Amino acid sequence: MKFYLRLVFTIIHLATILMPKKRTQKMPKNFSVKSGDKSPSGGLTKKGAARYRKANPGSKLQTAVTTKPSKLKKGSKAAKRRKSFCARMEGMKKKLTSEKTKRDPNSRINKALRKWNC
Repeated sequence: MKFYLRLVFTIIHLATILMPKKRTQKMPKNFSVKSGDKSPSGGLTKKGAARYRKANPGSKLQTAVTTKPSKLKKGSKAAKRRKSFCARMEGMKKKLTSEKTKRDPNSRINKALRKWNC
């Protein structure tokens, strides 16, 4: 019985050592509008996106698709990114924000939705 318990614990221990660790993405310190990383009109600036990518190697973060929907080619990469972002953020706005934040035109989520032309 002791042998089997020791074997099981050894296998579990090896599995935890060999499994790839979850990569946690972190925001750089002092990530703000004042430092020029976030845009006052919502979303990230190019500088902010570059700084985030530097802090998180392998990240594919891009800045907002600010082109008007009427000017985007239907089915293009940018149009798909915009559509996906808008759908995701609208859901977040409904479920994860308070009533006050939903109505506030100056909340970060509403500014981002305006910037992406959602």
